[in-house]
Amino acid sequence: MRTEDAIQFIRHKELSISGPSNWADLGCGAGTFTTALAHYLEPGSVIHAVDQKLAAGLHIPVPAGIQVKTLELDFVKDEWPFAQLDGIVLGNALHYVRDQSAFIEKLKRYLKPEGKLLIVEYNTDRPVPTWVPYPLSYHSLEKLFKTHGYNHIEMIGERPSVYGNANLYTAIIRK
Repeated sequence: MRTEDAIQFIRHKELSISGPSNWADLGCGAGTFTTALAHYLEPGSVIHAVDQKLAAGLHIPVPAGIQVKTLELDFVKDEWPFAQLDGIVLGNALHYVRDQSAFIEKLKRYLKPEGKLLIVEYNTDRPVPTWVPYPLSYHSLEKLFKTHGYNHIEMIGERPSVYGNANLYTAIIRK
């Protein structure tokens, strides 16, 4: 996905928090959604871009005043060296988490009580071995997060996937 498309795809008023904020992009890959998110944050904000294996020499372009801290770790198994997050991005990453219920409980430990989750996923429940082992359609996402006490779950966008199997959707979630 091109950066311009990602910026539009995640667009939502709740991403624009007045003043600096602290976010994590878990499973950041090349940083597409890190860059997109940065366009909605105020100067002084920090985004922790996390992946199991970061590309050598990875550079994630962001607007002036936004700091990106890259970190190589397994965001499911490892503890994170940051907390009190205003938000967490999971862009095409949640479908790699086998025990999604336990992982949601882990997310709660790192988010502020009013923190937000920004999810990008395929709108299907049919697995694609290797690439989408534990898919989560929007309907399944809504059901899962409601069982963990999240009452505001909103689909904010949907678009065809370049791979053609299912649409991609974005959702914003908060308590």
